[in-house]
Amino acid sequence: MPHKLHTELPSELEPVREAACRALGSVKPATASTPADKDFLFDAKRTNAGRKLPAQHLVYFVLVDLLGYRDLGRSEKLAWSIPIDFNGRAFLIEHRKFGVGVFAADLDRDEADAQQIVNHIHKAVKAARPFFDWLAARAIDESAINVTNKSASLFDRFVFLRDGYHLKADDAEARKDERIVKTGKSIDGGEWQTFSFPASRLRTEAKWLGLAAIEAFFSWTEHVLIHVGILRGVLTSANEVTSAAEANWSTKFKLAFDLADEHSKKLYDELLVVRKELRNFAAHGSFGKLGEAFHFHSSAGAVPVLLPDPIGSRKFTLGEPSPYDLQHALRTIEKFIVHLWEGPRAPARIYIQEYELPLILTMTHDGTYRSAMTSIEEMTLFADHLSGQIDRAGDMDW
Repeated sequence: MPHKLHTELPSELEPVREAACRALGSVKPATASTPADKDFLFDAKRTNAGRKLPAQHLVYFVLVDLLGYRDLGRSEKLAWSIPIDFNGRAFLIEHRKFGVGVFAADLDRDEADAQQIVNHIHKAVKAARPFFDWLAARAIDESAINVTNKSASLFDRFVFLRDGYHLKADDAEARKDERIVKTGKSIDGGEWQTFSFPASRLRTEAKWLGLAAIEAFFSWTEHVLIHVGILRGVLTSANEVTSAAEANWSTKFKLAFDLADEHSKKLYDELLVVRKELRNFAAHGSFGKLGEAFHFHSSAGAVPVLLPDPIGSRKFTLGEPSPYDLQHALRTIEKFIVHLWEGPRAPARIYIQEYELPLILTMTHDGTYRSAMTSIEEMTLFADHLSGQIDRAGDMDW
């Protein structure tokens, strides 16, 4: 029989526990009567079959949290160790530094049994799916979660594209007077001549890179503004983070900034224009929300038919779309980036961009983030300490 359950289950999950137990077949918790050499815990070797176990957390959830198998605990380069009995022989299910596996005393003798153990655990994991869903939902309700932080890589993508834009634009400017002439003779003996202007192609490529950079910038801000909101204590629960992730960009902006601040409000308004005129142009099939969808057939030729702002009363209007100013848009973005990491938000850059740490929602409740956000020095000390803890956990240096 399993040991005392580590997790108290609602009654509706009892059939799930029973199904997982049946799926394990002859896999049982090891007992004092399970025969094993005295040094088995130290000498057991990794089986090949054990390399095909499900993800380590699923194995642990089934055996320990759902069925109450005993975990012998951590040791050097070992996160957990579960002794089992299979047909009267001892095995270990362990999560070591190089992965989860089935460990046995005699590889030649025990490999076939290890394969059967793996098969049974796969069946148990499949049977336990409703339990995993319940665990995840409970963790969300309790906000016992980490929020993934990809801000640094998203920002690097923006920088790469922005720098590429500037290089192309500078090259186009330097070659604006260049003309390439090619001449030759046709088959019938006639002469031909072509002209090309490298700057024209370079300007086109610069525009592509500039638009891509703006797309990358807004992708980064959709991510980083939520993280700043968590560090500031504006978002404190998993449900709030979920709602923020689904919200529009304007809502995310307000997680990090107070629009009562004049400079923040000015940048907010300018970025809304950039988002509408540039990003939405690319994001909506290059028709754009300015309405560059049609040209009106007229006696004066083709005239742009603009789709007006949604709040307008007219469905269509005639006009000339404003030219996009990539240089101005990117300058606005640069001003925003400087402002984002100024003042009370400056410590957040250390945690989010420099150390690239996940956001731990429980630290919003115990005051950890609030203390760290008081200064750059406090945040640096805290981020360095937390980073060390995470590295040691990854190396299983307990």
